Amino acid sequence: MTEMTYTHQLFPGTRAELLARLREQLNESRYQHVLRVEATAIQLAQANGVDPERASIAGLTHDYAKQRPDQDFIDAIHRYALDPALLAYGNPIWHGVVGAELIKRELHITDEDILNATRHHTTGAVYMTPLEQIVYMADFIEPARDFPGVTQARQLTAQELGRGVAYQAKHTLEYLIGNGKVVYPQSLLTYNAWIQRYPNV
Repeated sequence: MTEMTYTHQLFPGTRAELLARLREQLNESRYQHVLRVEATAIQLAQANGVDPERASIAGLTHDYAKQRPDQDFIDAIHRYALDPALLAYGNPIWHGVVGAELIKRELHITDEDILNATRHHTTGAVYMTPLEQIVYMADFIEPARDFPGVTQARQLTAQELGRGVAYQAKHTLEYLIGNGKVVYPQSLLTYNAWIQRYPNV
């Protein structure tokens, strides 16, 4: 079990208080997932010279909005003047891109690195800070994940964080195309950028 005392005022409360807010939003299965992502993110942070407290908060909050009704996202897109093109997508995109706005306003977390880690945790981005990369990968490789390629993803991430990012971008694009799903434009940009940096993953 993760034990951490928050000291950087990134979240206006304790870790226990943050967990209580998450329990209000998530069912038990999703709550356990975010705990595993947090633990994985902290491990990756320690291995890559990133602040573990930021990794803890970002790992815990990345799915804060995952189980909100669609109307909450639609309302937020209008209320916060977000890109109206978002309306053409659904929860897999909304809970990250729009969810970051809900985190900012409801949890009073304003650190842009943490918020961007949520914004980009499903789509990736052309440029991602180490923290963003960590949450992107922690969500993908947390211990309960079990899909073809997850072992390779874990190995590549252990070798070099960016290699894991490139692998996930490629894996995700292959999955979406292979299953006839719409590709969010940023996911394609992420793939193009990271596969150029790591062409042999």
